[in-house]
Amino acid sequence: MAPTIARTVCAEQCERSNRRITHRLSFEPTGGRHRSRLAVAMAVNFQVAPVRTMIRARRDQRETARVELRDIEIFLTLAKELHFGRTAERLRISQARVSQSIKQQERRIGGALFERTSRSVRLTPLGERLRDRLDAGYGEIMAGIDEAAAAARGQVGTLTIGTMASGHHRIAGVLDLFRQRHPQCELRMREILPTDPFGGLRAGRVDVAMVWLPVREPDLAVGPVLHTEQLTLAVASDHPLAGREQVEMEALGDHPVVYPDGPIPEYVWEAHTPSATPAGRPIRREIAVATLEEAFTAIASGSVVSPIGVDAAATRRRGDITFVPLTDGPILRYALVWRRTDETLLVRAFVQAATDARQTA
Repeated sequence: MAPTIARTVCAEQCERSNRRITHRLSFEPTGGRHRSRLAVAMAVNFQVAPVRTMIRARRDQRETARVELRDIEIFLTLAKELHFGRTAERLRISQARVSQSIKQQERRIGGALFERTSRSVRLTPLGERLRDRLDAGYGEIMAGIDEAAAAARGQVGTLTIGTMASGHHRIAGVLDLFRQRHPQCELRMREILPTDPFGGLRAGRVDVAMVWLPVREPDLAVGPVLHTEQLTLAVASDHPLAGREQVEMEALGDHPVVYPDGPIPEYVWEAHTPSATPAGRPIRREIAVATLEEAFTAIASGSVVSPIGVDAAATRRRGDITFVPLTDGPILRYALVWRRTDETLLVRAFVQAATDARQTA
């Protein structure tokens, strides 16, 4: 009974207050300054109060939705690793910090971002949408920070370029232009094995690589095509094909070839040595090789043949191997490739130099 009586008393007091205000407004002179000010003040207050409440609510909502950059990094890393332990190890934080961050983000958003079981972690549909929206934005933010940092230190540092065999001679103009524009940056060259074109990039040993296309790797960005290269057929000097002036790809249906002993994707090697002739006959793969020198050793034995880029063939002339022109062989198209998550200012500058050098060539 006590709460009911208290509410009744409060209601009666409010009603008496309203009657006193109404009485004062009704009986004071019409032109009285006191009445006009009171009336205006009450009218304004009655109209502004809801607006103030709405603004305060929106401000509180913005505060609730605010997310730190570190939390975004934790979310994106977990969305990729799908493992709390590996995420913590990669970011060098505790697993409890990862769990706390994800829970806070889910409370802010109002929905689950991950489905967790004792055996697996996977994104919910809401988490997938958030990952897709945040990924590009986070990359732009980090690229902007890298760009500002590089500008502050005068664009100094080291940029490592990877090419296959003697491919660096093909981009001499790009290297010269980049050095002119960024004299404080040191360029280093490293060789890339054709059997492992992306390993150096992913391990961080190479910043930008020049490899043949196609490249369909989600974590790698592809830049402009810098040059093309024809293939020639490498055979032993006493091989039946060695005496020919030229060879067609159809001939590979009768002679086994080498194949890569490395992590090169099948679709990339298919662009170099197809698995079938133009007529559809299978091309038999006989000996696995990890390097170009291993390929030449196997070819010199006479048991296999192999298409070889004309640039590589020109730098490896030897008496036990003959190079026969391939009339209808694939044309290799070389382009720049780099890690999407490490697109620094220097990487962008090198890609721009390559684009400009290509346009003026």
